[in-house]
Amino acid sequence: MLTIRLFRYVGQPFLLYWKDMENVMEHTVALEVSYDGAPFSGFARQPGQLTVQGSIEDALALLYGRPVETTCAGRTDAGVHARGQVVSFDLSGDEFASRPLSALSRSLNALIDDRASVKRIGEASFGFSARFDAVSREYRYFIYEGADRPVLVSDRVWHLKRRLDIQAMAEGASYLVGEHDFKSFCMAVSAEGKPTCRNVSEITIGREELLGEEVAVVKVIGNAFLHSMVRTIVGTLVAVGTGRREPSWVGEVLEARDRRAAGENAPAAGLVFWHVDYGDAVSAPMRKEGNRV
Repeated sequence: MLTIRLFRYVGQPFLLYWKDMENVMEHTVALEVSYDGAPFSGFARQPGQLTVQGSIEDALALLYGRPVETTCAGRTDAGVHARGQVVSFDLSGDEFASRPLSALSRSLNALIDDRASVKRIGEASFGFSARFDAVSREYRYFIYEGADRPVLVSDRVWHLKRRLDIQAMAEGASYLVGEHDFKSFCMAVSAEGKPTCRNVSEITIGREELLGEEVAVVKVIGNAFLHSMVRTIVGTLVAVGTGRREPSWVGEVLEARDRRAAGENAPAAGLVFWHVDYGDAVSAPMRKEGNRV
């Protein structure tokens, strides 16, 4: 049976023709994607906006002549960067056989916005979901402490003009480790009528070099995160690190279950979606672009 569908690509409608029997999905492909979040209106596709998902799906539509829906490990907000975002999508047997995965990776990198890059590609178990099969997600937040302007890293950090007490921050962070109701740490509108319990397995704060500049780094690992949760955690911990609040206040914020009780929402520029752990969910390791798959 021939199916005719109308699909809009780069603002222009055109007709897609294909036989249903030839497009039974049989393979799942996983991509590891990095991107500079500054030019994007977040990951998720939005009409009339430049987004990471929109760029990837437009490229896949051009390659396969049909709309290809993708799933990501975590939908980052506007301005948030990614080092290890994972994206999955399904292909039919014929589509999967039409080009090696290494060639698909090269084609995607040629077509997607040049502020994003497919770093690795591989076939996962059929039905694998980048979102639902994730065991844990890791974010890292970068803070520059100093009066001078960090010109080489200014688009990757939150610039604070005073040095933070990271020991006090670590003490405050200890209240957040474990399974809790994090309603105080997400946008109030997004929490309405939705479960807000999450399990945070690790929060560590330390210092390292970024392009020769010393920066404070807040690493947060959890099973899943609410909207703006990591940025609110960082903003709350910075209130402790600057001495405006005691470490025990973080526990009070958690118990309040009210966004107004927490600290400010840290700027998006300092946040990087760092890594996703899938345990044994992916049947074969993703390969670096250029390797034969």
